[in-house]
Amino acid sequence: MNLKKELGFWEVFSIASGAMISSGIFILPGIAFEKAGPSIILSYFLGGILALSGILNVIELATAMPKAGGDYFFVMRTLGPLVGTVSGVLSWFALSLKSAFAILGIASFIDGIFYGSVTANDMFFISIFVTLFFMILNIVGVDVAARFEVTLVVILICVMVLYVVIGSSSIDVSRYTPFISSFENGKIKEVFPLFKNPGIHKIVGTTSLIFVSFGGLLKATTVAEEVKDAGNNITKGMIASIMTITILYVLMLTVTVGNIDGGDLAGSLSPISDTAKITFGTWGYYLINFSALLAFFTTANAGIMAASRYPMALSRDGLVPPIMSTVNIKFKTPVLSILFTGAFIMLSLMLPLELLAKTASAVILLAYMLTSLCVIILRESNVRNYKPIFKAPLYPWLQISCIIIFNYFMFSLGWKVLKINVLLIIISILIYFLYGKKRTSQEYALLHLLLRITENLGLKHGLEEELRDIIHERDEVELDEFDRLIKNAQILDLKGPITLDELFDIEAKHLTSVVDKPEDELIKLFNDREREFSTAITDFTAIPHIVVDEKDLFYLMVVRCREGIRFNEKRDSVKAVFLFISSPTLRKTHLRTLASIASLTREESYEMKWMSAKNENYLRDMILLSKRERIHHKF
Repeated sequence: MNLKKELGFWEVFSIASGAMISSGIFILPGIAFEKAGPSIILSYFLGGILALSGILNVIELATAMPKAGGDYFFVMRTLGPLVGTVSGVLSWFALSLKSAFAILGIASFIDGIFYGSVTANDMFFISIFVTLFFMILNIVGVDVAARFEVTLVVILICVMVLYVVIGSSSIDVSRYTPFISSFENGKIKEVFPLFKNPGIHKIVGTTSLIFVSFGGLLKATTVAEEVKDAGNNITKGMIASIMTITILYVLMLTVTVGNIDGGDLAGSLSPISDTAKITFGTWGYYLINFSALLAFFTTANAGIMAASRYPMALSRDGLVPPIMSTVNIKFKTPVLSILFTGAFIMLSLMLPLELLAKTASAVILLAYMLTSLCVIILRESNVRNYKPIFKAPLYPWLQISCIIIFNYFMFSLGWKVLKINVLLIIISILIYFLYGKKRTSQEYALLHLLLRITENLGLKHGLEEELRDIIHERDEVELDEFDRLIKNAQILDLKGPITLDELFDIEAKHLTSVVDKPEDELIKLFNDREREFSTAITDFTAIPHIVVDEKDLFYLMVVRCREGIRFNEKRDSVKAVFLFISSPTLRKTHLRTLASIASLTREESYEMKWMSAKNENYLRDMILLSKRERIHHKF
């Protein structure tokens, strides 16, 4: 069962923004400031630029393949089921942990609002309750969860703008120096030069640390299958989100650093709240704590919404048990996948999350690297039905740069984080070999690239057909009767030139298995029809058709002859033939088919696409992907 398309621009913007605004701005700046001083402003700006660079590749893939599972789906269709399994498990793990961190943030800020009246046990049970709340919210429906997300994000952004406007009036510029420095016990420990290696290293290292702040962008692609007008809304929503949040981060940090003493800011776990208390007073403190709660709510909600689509996508491909892809009939949501993800989040609430948050950052960086590689492979593999609505610019230099830079950032997180990622990769490989390998035969773009290089691989048309069907779903094309006929039609690609008699001889041999008539009788019927009135409607296209006295028969055959078929002296080089046989009882189907063919032939570049199609499979795709007017009727 397909998921409902309920999400528009504001939902995409809110899911991406809500997934980013949380610990990255309300907790992490104090830790980052302790390591690099005021230069964290530059680190956040650099992080936003890098995230934008990476997300352009993700958007291209999402507008070509808007399916549940986001980056996993792209990797699976490009690099194959083994790498796809690794990507899906790691991304699910990272987003689940990020959601768990946000849920604990909710409990901790409730503790802050009530001035410590909430115990550690209370915080844990509050976290469990919050997890259950978001699980129920996402089960009820993605549209309900998304509307909730939009409301929270609008309120949150308004408060963030208010913080910047009011706080900017009391900035002390002297607090921005020394620009790059580290702190210990609230005092400056070391100062680093801006344009020398130690200073640059500090800025880059801090950018690696805070990059998790932008990890939520990937979450929006996991619900791409549920987005209306996916090409337009995903592109605009995600680009608007990263630009808006980057600007807000930079402005908020500029206000924060300029309003609070460095010794107080360094190491603080509530830097924005501390600044608001000093600058705005008690009301500001409560307002920011309330906003932080909203931020963690949006991250947790978007996180469960996005993370639960990974098991669903893995299940659809046969890599984990099929029960995970079950969609509830009433709510049209993946209930079991949501429950499984929520249960894992509850378990992870007991884990030390600082190291796991870094692990999540490493997985996000790996996802950006893999999606950049996917764009290169898909473009170079000559997969004809890879048709993204948005194309990442500066190809291939942007993609190569992303792979190199994100790889460097991932290694800068430290060996301990890399060891955890290696362990997760090993677990993913075991899942594939113990379960998924026997249950999937997924065709993928890397094979097409190898075919292009070696010309020795015998590939079927599976990936192209899947991408074709995804395009129909993405563009919300409702297939009509003619589409269904084309899907089942026999397509011949003949060498020529040939005569009309030769054409009818070839077709009659195929048609005797469909209609209970000998070859010579079928040839006579077609010739009689041709003598009455030529079926070559243009110099390029002909539509031979006959009516036979059989019950409920309708059969369509499509023929291409690049060198041309001689129908008569006037039409002596016909390239496209749509031949069909029908019963008298199916006259309406007969007429609708003629109308559909006429509509197809009027499409701009129809003749060029027909001649350039690589083989019979691509001819079928060319017809099914045409922009002709669909004719729908009630049976």
